[in-house]
Amino acid sequence: MEDEFKLEIGREFESLDEAWNFWNEYGSKIGFGVRKYNGTKSKKDGSIITYRYVCCKEGIRKKDRRETTTSRYRPEIRTNCKARMVVSRIDEKFKITKFNEEHNHPLHTQETVHLLPSQRNLSEVQAHEVDLAEESGLEPKEAFDLMSTYAGGQENLGYTMIDARNYLMKKRRKHIKFGEVGCLLEYFQKRIVENPSFYHKYQLDMEQQVTNVFWADARMLKDYAHFGEVVSLDTTYSTNRDHQPLALFSGFNHHRSVVIFGAALLYDETIESFKWLLETFLDAHTQNKPQTVFTDQDQAMARALSEILPNTRHCLCTWHLLQNGIKHLGNLMKEGSHFLTDFKKCMFDYVQVDKFEEAWSKLLSSYNVHENGWLNSTYNIKEKWARCYMKDAFTLGMRSTQVSESVNAEVKRCTKPKLDINRFFKRFDKVVEKKRFKELQLEYES
Repeated sequence: MEDEFKLEIGREFESLDEAWNFWNEYGSKIGFGVRKYNGTKSKKDGSIITYRYVCCKEGIRKKDRRETTTSRYRPEIRTNCKARMVVSRIDEKFKITKFNEEHNHPLHTQETVHLLPSQRNLSEVQAHEVDLAEESGLEPKEAFDLMSTYAGGQENLGYTMIDARNYLMKKRRKHIKFGEVGCLLEYFQKRIVENPSFYHKYQLDMEQQVTNVFWADARMLKDYAHFGEVVSLDTTYSTNRDHQPLALFSGFNHHRSVVIFGAALLYDETIESFKWLLETFLDAHTQNKPQTVFTDQDQAMARALSEILPNTRHCLCTWHLLQNGIKHLGNLMKEGSHFLTDFKKCMFDYVQVDKFEEAWSKLLSSYNVHENGWLNSTYNIKEKWARCYMKDAFTLGMRSTQVSESVNAEVKRCTKPKLDINRFFKRFDKVVEKKRFKELQLEYES
C-alpha cells in the first residue's frame, strides 16, 4: 500500500473532512466500507475534540422487538469488527491518536470495491445529468448505460443504478409534497410568470378536488387564431397513474405541419366533462369557433359537440375509424383477406353517393356482415366519414391520418401511465417543443 494511505500515530489533518476523506480512501485501498461513528465535544465551547471512524461492519444489529410477519429479512452484515481510526484535536489540527487495522471478516477485491456504499457518491454534476436524462424521457436503465459508457464502465461511474433511482424517487417525493394538486398549481403559476398570456382553467368537484384541467400557452393561442378553422380533438391517451384521459386540440399550419391548440386532463369521458372542455376551449380562444372538428367515435363527445358547437361540422378522423375497425373486425382481416382494403375504398374512393351505396352493399354481402353492430352503427353516421357525403365540408385535407398519427406517436413515446403529474408536464412540454422545432425546420427549408 502507498505511504500516503498508511495509518500511523501522529498523522495530521487540517479538518475532520480531510480525516474522513483519508479514512474513506484508505478503506477503498484495503477493501472495506467505512462509517462515521461518534465524536466527543469540548465542555467549554462545544467543539469536537475527538472523532471515531470505523469499519462498516462495526457492531452488531440490535434485535427487532416488533412483531412482524415479514417474509424477507435483511441479511446480517455486522460482524462486530474492531477496525477503526480515532483522531483528536491537538494544536488546532486533528491527529491520529489510536487505530486498529485488524478486520474479522473477508475484505473486498479491488474489482468490487466500487460497489461499497461509502465509495458511491452521486455528485451534483451527475445528478444534473440524471435529471436531464429523465426529462428527456430516457428510462433509468437506458440513462445509466449511457452514463456508464461516457465514464468508461460502471466501475468508473461512482454510483449504481439503485443510487440513481433513489435520487429520482427522493426528488419526486419532494416535488409532490403538497400533492398533485399543489404540483399542478405550481406548474401553472410558473408558466404565468414566464408568459402572462398563458391560459389555464380547472374544475372542482363537490369536495373541492380538481377534476378537469385545461391549459394553452401563448403560442397555442396564436396558432389557433391563424390556423383554427379545422381542429382535431383526440382523447385516446391515458397518460398518468390515475389513467386520466389527455385531450388534445390540434390542427395544420401553413406548412401542413401539426400544431397544438390546447390540452386538458379529464376526470372522465362523460357528456358533462366534454361540454366543460369545449366551453373552456372556446373561452381560451375568445369564442372563435372552428368550422370543422374531427374526433373519434365517442358518443359522449358527439353529444357535447352538438350542444356546444351546433353550427360546426362534426367529422370522424379516418385514423381512429380504421383503428376501431381493426379492433372490432380483426377476425375479417386475417392473412389473404381484402376486407380492410375494401373498407378503405368506401371511405376514400367514391365521390358519388350511388357508387358508395353500391360498394357498401357489396362489402356487407362479400363478407356476410349484414348483422354486424359496429358496421351498422358506423354506416348510420356515414355523413361524418364517407368522401361522397363530405364533399362540402371544409377540411384543409385533414381527413388524411397525418394529424392523429403524428400526435399519437409523439405523445405515446414521451408519456406513460406510471408518470406523476410533475413528470407528465415535463414530458408533454417536450412534445410541444419538438413540434415547434419541426416548424422551424420547415420554415428554413421553405
